[in-house]
Amino acid sequence: MLELPVYLDYAATTPTDPAVLQEMIPYFIERFGNPATIYAAGALAREAVDAARETIAAAVNADPEEIYFTSGGTESNNWAVKGMAQAAPDGKRHLLTTPIEHHSVLDPAQTLQRMGFDLELIPVDSCGFVEPESVRSRIRSDTFLVSVMHANNEVGTVEPVAEIGAVCQEMGVPLHVDAVQTFGKLPIDVRQMGIDLLSLSGHKLYGPKGVGALYIRRGQKIAAFFEGGEQERGKRAGTLNVAGIVGFSVATRLALSQREAESCRLVTLRDRLIESVLTRIPDVRLNGPTGNRLPNNVHFCFPGVEGESLLLSLDMAGVYASAGSACTTGSVEPSHVLLAMGIPVETARGALRLTLGRSTTEEAIDYTVDRLCEIVHELRSLS
Repeated sequence: MLELPVYLDYAATTPTDPAVLQEMIPYFIERFGNPATIYAAGALAREAVDAARETIAAAVNADPEEIYFTSGGTESNNWAVKGMAQAAPDGKRHLLTTPIEHHSVLDPAQTLQRMGFDLELIPVDSCGFVEPESVRSRIRSDTFLVSVMHANNEVGTVEPVAEIGAVCQEMGVPLHVDAVQTFGKLPIDVRQMGIDLLSLSGHKLYGPKGVGALYIRRGQKIAAFFEGGEQERGKRAGTLNVAGIVGFSVATRLALSQREAESCRLVTLRDRLIESVLTRIPDVRLNGPTGNRLPNNVHFCFPGVEGESLLLSLDMAGVYASAGSACTTGSVEPSHVLLAMGIPVETARGALRLTLGRSTTEEAIDYTVDRLCEIVHELRSLS
């Protein structure tokens, strides 16, 4: 029997896996030492951090010394953008990114623009794809960074990062990739994909909130993000979140062991959801591509329906969903991602994102579609 509520907002966050929590608990209690100290309790904590660093590094084909722990994806993205700007040689003032990035990339980029840096946005097509040759044509002699996300957090478009990385390597410009939505879901190899900086987060793959990482390719010059201590090789001061780091590592290990099977299961459920909605509800737009999208992502627009009313009605029916990024919840403006893809403002106001996860079943999908049919019909009749 189906249990309510149905949670379909896994792109916003995931529940911490009980196996992850169990391995974290000792580092709150008996193994509580500060890893920066030299006595035995500190050494135990330091060993746990070192082991976690090796796990995260191996997951993306990096060296452990290239992994720097942070408080999450937002910090990692801010550090990549601002840190590269601060470390850029004189005369390097041009930043290339896309209009569909997460706000933790776009907002610091706009801050740099107000400080006199030259910000340029690479256009995307109607599915949200970035064309590698469009990146090539915009790289200049003063470009200090290109930042393109691995997959869009709203519409699920998986970008051709390896091709973009090849262009950046050829042109001698560092590439930053926000992989918060793909880590643990899609294969990532920073060497093969030509990535110089990579942002990761723990709470998107059944790990704890408040922990993430930034991969920084060895030899890449970047300014320290926090000052005041020698933690993280002097690049990120502050006492390490040992329990969180351990949890991030365990969650990574579990996600990688289940990735192939879980991806196949989610694709089947995702496609069932897409087909059911497009078949049963008239005048619906599927946003993003039919292929090359995240295995758990579905994003629709329902013309004639206000997204906020749709979400509230689904909540009352026992379905948790979102319109887009959790970081923009409460905004009355339509999604910047949808507008960049050329979707009209009025259509974009009827956006709905459904993201699937480990608890999602066929019964949950069918229940959601049934309720969605009823709610859309009712809201359209009222309008």
